[in-house]
Parts: sequence; structure tokens; C-alpha cells
Amino acid sequence: MPFGQLVIGPAGSGKTTYCNGMQQYLTLLGRKTVVVNLDPANESLPYECVIDISELVSLHEVQENLNLGPNGGLVYCLDYLDSNLDWLQEKLALVQNGINRQPASQPAVPTH
Repeated sequence: MPFGQLVIGPAGSGKTTYCNGMQQYLTLLGRKTVVVNLDPANESLPYECVIDISELVSLHEVQENLNLGPNGGLVYCLDYLDSNLDWLQEKLALVQNGINRQPASQPAVPTH
């Protein structure tokens, strides 16, 4: 039976370090691991994510193109994800069916 962990916390609290360690540990145990990154501010991860929000929306590009600060940009990105939950559901369905991720393309800046 699959299970998951939702890792949340403030910036700099060790979320990325924790996820990296857990992925390495579970892989050593022979367990299949899937990491989903829903943090639009986390641009450089030390591990591969099967699903990455940066494929849908980029915080950096949102801030530049919409002239928003970090907080406004994060709110925009998460609102955009909420408006496009079908994207996440499709990605999760592919993972559940065992289909690996397609190569990531550069995200376009949405301006809905």
C-alpha cells in the first residue's frame, strides 16, 4: 500500500534536506520513492522530482513579469496551481500508473 508524507515548514527549516535524506534512505531500503515538489520558490533541488510545480509556473518569472514581491508571487503561484489542479491530478495519475515523467520543458508565465 502506498503512503506519503507532506513536508511543510518555513524557509530554511530543512525541508529539502529532509526530503533528500528520506529519498536516499528509502531507496537504500529498496522502496520505490516519488518526490513531488509543490514549492514554487525551490528552484534547485539536490534530487529528482517526479512532479515539479516549476513545470507549471515559475516564481522567478511571475515576480519579474507581474512585478510582484516574493509573498505576492507565492500567492499567485499557488492560486495558479489551484486553478490548474487538473495538471496535478494528471501528473499524479501517471505516477500511480507507473509512467515516468516526460522531460521537463520551460514553464510559461501564466497571466490569467
